[in-house]
Amino acid sequence: MATYAFTLIQLLYFAAVAEHGSMTGASKSLMISQSAISTSISQLERDLGVQLFVRHHARGLTLTPAGEDFLRELRPFLIHATDLEDAAKGVGRSVVGDLVVGWFSTLAPFRLPSVVSSFEERYPNARVKVIEGEHAQLKEALREGRCEVSVMYGYDLGDLRSVVMDSVRPYAVLPADHQFASRKSVDLADLVGEPMVLLDLPHTTNYFLSLFRMRGLGEPTVRFRSPGFETVRSMVAHGHGFTLLNQRPAHDLTYDGASLVSIELTGHVSPLDVVVAWTSASRLTTRAQAFIREVRAFEAPADGLD
Repeated sequence: MATYAFTLIQLLYFAAVAEHGSMTGASKSLMISQSAISTSISQLERDLGVQLFVRHHARGLTLTPAGEDFLRELRPFLIHATDLEDAAKGVGRSVVGDLVVGWFSTLAPFRLPSVVSSFEERYPNARVKVIEGEHAQLKEALREGRCEVSVMYGYDLGDLRSVVMDSVRPYAVLPADHQFASRKSVDLADLVGEPMVLLDLPHTTNYFLSLFRMRGLGEPTVRFRSPGFETVRSMVAHGHGFTLLNQRPAHDLTYDGASLVSIELTGHVSPLDVVVAWTSASRLTTRAQAFIREVRAFEAPADGLD
């Protein structure tokens, strides 16, 4: 029979200290004495033969490179340890406990609140915690085990597994007094010579610019760039150019009350898939499987996404 140089309690204490950056923070969170946690961590380091933390006088602790590697491998293990405990208690088939979900920042306002409400209403013993970020941050969070699944766009997924949640077409956003504002649709060729306000996020930028390249239209004239969805809309509303977006708010007003016009794009424009992704190496918990089913079944409002 295999023997191990650590206990589950030691691993839990280590993860808590790593999260809080101090013995004091971990002690308060776990409601365990600081001395017990300190003794456990010291014993864990001796048993493993590695230093996991650097102690800073009056400034808490930071992980060593070995500690960072250990924490990265530990996170998915602790998730599945919770699942094992649920199964042992006879609730393995039920959906209970905390589920950490990643969510792409520009997608979050449109579906996150409703999906979380629907999921927690259906599974009252489960709670969703959210990590919001851009594409690379969410992929890193998945691979490090800081979240179990992530709602994001379906590009550059690498070794991640995914299921498609939706497919959204890009559309044009114009100032209310724009010469094309009264049209029902517009062609990219009509816009390429106009100033553009670009939603400037990794991959998002390349996607929008590629729509022009695929049509042989070259590069649009980008006048302003911003990573902020609402900043882009506000700049357009105040006449600084047009933009292209995929997510469509329920109304064409900005935060400051300025008006926009949203119109369809004619011709072939590549849509973006919205997916739920997870690592190929992970075994999804019951909670994660239930969440994926909930997300895929969820329908956006008719005046929301395309």
